[in-house]
Amino acid sequence: MRVFASAKVNLYLRILGRRPDGYHDLQTLFQAVDLHDVLDVRREGADIQLVVEGDDTGPVGENLVVRAARAYLAAAGLSGEGLRMRLEKRIPVGAGLGGGSSDAAATLLALDRLFPGAVAPRRIIELASGIGSDVPFFLGTSPLALGRGRGDVIEARKPLPSLAGVVVLPPVQVSTRDAYRELAQAREGSRISTSVVPVALTDWGQMAAGAANDFEVVVCRTHPPVADALVALRATAPLIALVSGSGSASFALYHTEGGAEKAAAVLSQRAEFRVLPVRTLTAWPNRT
Repeated sequence: MRVFASAKVNLYLRILGRRPDGYHDLQTLFQAVDLHDVLDVRREGADIQLVVEGDDTGPVGENLVVRAARAYLAAAGLSGEGLRMRLEKRIPVGAGLGGGSSDAAATLLALDRLFPGAVAPRRIIELASGIGSDVPFFLGTSPLALGRGRGDVIEARKPLPSLAGVVVLPPVQVSTRDAYRELAQAREGSRISTSVVPVALTDWGQMAAGAANDFEVVVCRTHPPVADALVALRATAPLIALVSGSGSASFALYHTEGGAEKAAAVLSQRAEFRVLPVRTLTAWPNRT
């Protein structure tokens, strides 16, 4: 079984109040893009083995692909089944593009096809939420969705027309935990509203008017290369330019294909940046 694990960007990200469980409530708009990892899975042996090619993801036993596989097999009562998996990493690690979460979701999708009906759809979503807050988005019906709660309460939205864009990667990684701590420190003494913010989704113009990321100020302050990348992106006249998640990646979307190509050419001249062309998805690649 081969599945593709798409990256995401956040068109809107607002961090709300802290929850009793230690997490934060948030409101975000997830948009999947065509940058993706590739996961191959086959039934073989009596244990779980994973080979990772590409970016270093750390110890294999801690990889979210392995965690997702173990969780699925346990829920299905198939803990004695063996799996051989190969993950080709194309999504940069530690960049706020959701690569690990998408890999976990791709694993659950693959196993649901290899073991049809072994785990109920609702239980698969529960497994996804337990693995990571972003994982349920990648199992949703639409590549554009509103995320609430920890980001794991997903409301699918009708996809907007596909736009071309670029992702810029500065030579740093950002710890999500540190970003939350720095944001909390910046907000000390201020009142954090937990009211729902309406976000217009009828067209890209309205979406651009509401595009924002609460992490941007603190991440750009503590990681100057992220600020440099964002400034460079915004100089290319994009429709939207934001930090994705807690960074370190920033992205921009453009009115035209030519605008995105010109921006990629200009930004690629900056030796300190890695520049990746992307396009927003209007349908998931694994669902047909």
